[in-house]
Amino acid sequence: MPRPAPAVARARLLLLGLFALAGVAFASWLARIPTVRDLLDLSTADLGVLLLVGSVGSLLTVTAAGAAVQRVGSRRVLLVSTLVLAAALVLLGVGPTVGSRALLAAGIFLNGVAVALGNVAINVESARVERAMGRTVIPQFHAAFSIGAVLGSGTGALASATGVPVGVQLPLTAAVVVVWRLASLPGVVLPPSVAEAARASLVSPTGAAPVRGVRRLGTALDAWREPRTLLVGVVVLAAAFSEGAANNWLSLAVVDGFARSESVGGAVLGLFVASMTVVRLVGIRLVDRFGRVTVLRASGSSSVVGLLVFGFAPSLPLACVGVVLWGVGAALAVPVGIAAASDDPARAAGRVAVVSAFASVASLVAPPVLGLAAQSVGARHALVLIVAAMVASVLVAPAVARERTDDDAPAPPAAPDGPPTRDGSDADRLVRLVHARHHGLPRRATRRRGRTRSARPAARGGAR
Repeated sequence: MPRPAPAVARARLLLLGLFALAGVAFASWLARIPTVRDLLDLSTADLGVLLLVGSVGSLLTVTAAGAAVQRVGSRRVLLVSTLVLAAALVLLGVGPTVGSRALLAAGIFLNGVAVALGNVAINVESARVERAMGRTVIPQFHAAFSIGAVLGSGTGALASATGVPVGVQLPLTAAVVVVWRLASLPGVVLPPSVAEAARASLVSPTGAAPVRGVRRLGTALDAWREPRTLLVGVVVLAAAFSEGAANNWLSLAVVDGFARSESVGGAVLGLFVASMTVVRLVGIRLVDRFGRVTVLRASGSSSVVGLLVFGFAPSLPLACVGVVLWGVGAALAVPVGIAAASDDPARAAGRVAVVSAFASVASLVAPPVLGLAAQSVGARHALVLIVAAMVASVLVAPAVARERTDDDAPAPPAAPDGPPTRDGSDADRLVRLVHARHHGLPRRATRRRGRTRSARPAARGGAR
């Protein structure tokens, strides 16, 4: 397999780092939710409402994030999201420390804004790198996020066990985020000309026609009218509901459901993320071998079994088995959905923004629904509600099948050597018909062009 161009290889490595950093920042905060709840004396329902604020910020932002990436580019969007995320992490640490719910709510809101902006940008860039490399690599980026989340949850659990205040841990995380992201910005965004040249060299190294330039992007609302994109959005919604519920509620469910310490809850969350990470690392082979649809159906089934085991297990060790199955099932749904939304590079930004909006809707619905359910039946049993989303994901799985684009169409067949034969019109017509169907040409026009001179008089005379 040809090696990618240096710019492509560099962008891939920097993107892997940014995905890992996003996981560290995300899980560092989520692992300290039990401490935040205790510092502010929040009920489960109160905590659900506060988490809802972040979902609102994410939903309000993601509707414009795709248009922002198209208009000003991923680099500027990443810069803005970096500054917003740093401010959010500081507020998330300071708010509980000073006993202010308002500061905590502001931090959660800004965190939702920053995550929405950053996610659309880095997912669009990851799809661009995948096209430039000519093979499936998007699961690697999400594996990097999972590895970062394992480190982040481990850091949070360690900070909790050693008594490090959230007012110290999260501002330090903000400093790391700013330095790391700013250092990555110069090379992380792959110029379109480099991406196209790399893709052309991989697909047609022997001098075949190069890949055509990307067409002009439509408005950000165009993708909302595409049935396939909406169904892919349902897949991502279910995946985000599942993964987000684990991030927000799993450690708390272990603390309350099994009467364990916060450090144990953080460790179980780390187990969930570690399971996702392992599957994402091998997900490239799974997707290439079995296809997106089969992988997505298997993922949904694994999540259903894992959720039921975790929700009704009589002991923590058996519940951990359910957590592993749940994590295995949650691993590839989002990467598969992002890849499906990015099949056409000309519409990738708008479609990624749409499916990200579905993810934000899941984040919007999950906190209050699960919070209210947890108030009545406990957080552990409330998580069983995710099974309904997983069933929906399995049902719409065919939507993620690879979409054929203009760049996938085969070149027209070369003309045969020698003079054309008068009795070869049927074979020629068949070849032209197959080619026309690939390119969307009308069938009648193809038939008309396929007739030979000897056939036209017979057609006019009505005889064959």
